[in-house]
Amino acid sequence: MSTPHVLLGLLAAGSRHGYELKRAHDERLPRARPLAFGQVYATLGRLQRDGLVATAGQEREAGPDRTAYALTGEGRAALDRWLSAVEPPMPYVASTLFAKVVVALLVADVDRARSYLVAQRTAHTARLRELTAVKTDPTASLNDVVAADFAIAHLDADLRWLHTTLDRVADWHREVHP
Repeated sequence: MSTPHVLLGLLAAGSRHGYELKRAHDERLPRARPLAFGQVYATLGRLQRDGLVATAGQEREAGPDRTAYALTGEGRAALDRWLSAVEPPMPYVASTLFAKVVVALLVADVDRARSYLVAQRTAHTARLRELTAVKTDPTASLNDVVAADFAIAHLDADLRWLHTTLDRVADWHREVHP
């Protein structure tokens, strides 16, 4: 995820201070890792340094001063370029799940590799049920439903791969350990 671009997108609707940006991020991307306040302010500092945002005033509510930030013209252009660029499909398999299965086959026997795959399938299935419950919850926001749909699609792909790999694990192990 490109945190700077997400923050630029959140500022496109108008100026906000860091706390509001963090809250908006966590609300709009409910299944993403929540942003830390330090990450928000460090990113805003870099965006300001690069001329993509500018301070838009300060306010003091019951606490410390809060600096509001606004998107600059250059920031809007950077956001538009990012939104116009098509994300290329991942050229490499970069998954801890995949790496663990490969390593399990290198260092363990077929039964241990199979046990790992079964345990992982169980964990994925449990997470799939949790996300399905989110989607069917009548109080779920559309943000939650769209994020759950995205996660479910990825879990479904992983589950299909786990199932196929379970069918191939013995042959794969023989190939690795001739």
